[in-house]
Amino acid sequence: TMPDDDITHPIPDLTGYITEGQIVLSRDMWRKGIYPPVDVFLSLSRLMKEGIGSGKTREDHREVFSQLISAYAEAQYLRELTAIVGTESLTPRDRKYLEFADLFERWFINQGEYERRSFENTLDIGWEILSVLPEDELKQISPQTLRKYHPKYRSAPGG
Repeated sequence: TMPDDDITHPIPDLTGYITEGQIVLSRDMWRKGIYPPVDVFLSLSRLMKEGIGSGKTREDHREVFSQLISAYAEAQYLRELTAIVGTESLTPRDRKYLEFADLFERWFINQGEYERRSFENTLDIGWEILSVLPEDELKQISPQTLRKYHPKYRSAPGG
């Protein structure tokens, strides 16, 4: 537990070092009906860098993870901005990011209490969600990885 929800309190902070990571739950995500209500920005794994990628998980893992977090951060910024100035001045690009954020929360983070999801399936869901964004926004993903895993190319003849 965290006294007064203070993640910087010594108990949760030091516990994270003992466990090599932290999963932080979010009341905002819980209020949205997201289960488990994980805060992806505050949660961390100190072992992830050494434990993902070709030969360990799937070769696209690092790039997909990086792009999902980057796009979600942009979408969160846009959500905060629209709370202040409204949605009238949003560009089509901005609207795609907001659509991405909704899908990311409802389809990627959200998982039924008894849902079993494979690692491969989770990465594929990540790609489906990323495909909402224009390709030129997928700057964290190499052209080779994009051509191999992006749904647009996977479903194309010869793709």
